[in-house]
Amino acid sequence: MRITVCQLPDESADFESAWIALVEHASAQRSDILVLPEMPFYTWPCDQPTFDPHQWQSSLSAHRVWTKRLPELRVKGVLSSMPVEENGRRFNAGFVWSQPAGVRIVHRKHFLPEMAGFFERTWFSRGPAEFESEDLAGAKIGFAVCTELWAMEVARHYCRRGVHLLVTPRATGGESVDKWIAAGRTAAVIAGAFAVSSNRFSFERKFGGVGWIFGPDGEVLGLTNEREPFITVDCALAIADNAKSTYPRSALNLAQYRSKHLTKVTTKVTRADAHSRPSGRWCVRGSKKFAKSAKT
Repeated sequence: MRITVCQLPDESADFESAWIALVEHASAQRSDILVLPEMPFYTWPCDQPTFDPHQWQSSLSAHRVWTKRLPELRVKGVLSSMPVEENGRRFNAGFVWSQPAGVRIVHRKHFLPEMAGFFERTWFSRGPAEFESEDLAGAKIGFAVCTELWAMEVARHYCRRGVHLLVTPRATGGESVDKWIAAGRTAAVIAGAFAVSSNRFSFERKFGGVGWIFGPDGEVLGLTNEREPFITVDCALAIADNAKSTYPRSALNLAQYRSKHLTKVTTKVTRADAHSRPSGRWCVRGSKKFAKSAKT
């Protein structure tokens, strides 16, 4: 399966020309699945610490318009996220596009930062701690939208689900590229899956670009850059299938974990996030010996 990732400009003025180039690349490379950055079709609004209804409506409108243009890519599927409003609540939602189904919302971002440049708790409601796998063109995919990549229990969960592609649309800065690459490679190993990610790029707003494709054992198969903003790699899904039974996945006995553990762990992490020093009250207890030593 041929997977394409990219880095696309944050600035609306540059987006059209980048889109045309991406369409040409996807056609020339015979791409099957294409991953876009986080909420790619409008300039990033969450750098504002106060919610702006006008910016929100503009972002909703831009994503409605641009998702209608996804057929221009002539691929089997597109993966990304988009702003949505449901019952008066705002979400950053992972979506799958395919022909003829169109856009399907399959995930709502759960882990939301609140910091300079990324006031996402101000702009969005927290989605449920649900990380379901989806089928697309013969591949099983799982979303970990940007910050969600750091919740490695999600990668474990997707390993148990037999996911082939760990999909991470991002909006991340240039100063943290190395840290994000480390997270992506680690998550790929834990999931035993191809980790695929696309990012925004902007000198002015300091988005760092660097889309990636990592193999199930963390090997770097491709990275985008300014000179090469799109890359396509042929990913054999059988490699991800086989990885589930090899080290370190086999040593962790991931298949023996029950899915309900994910909800428990993510709930505890969420509550601990509000404290600078989460106590054992919010942690998963290991053996009695470990729990006793942890108090000292």
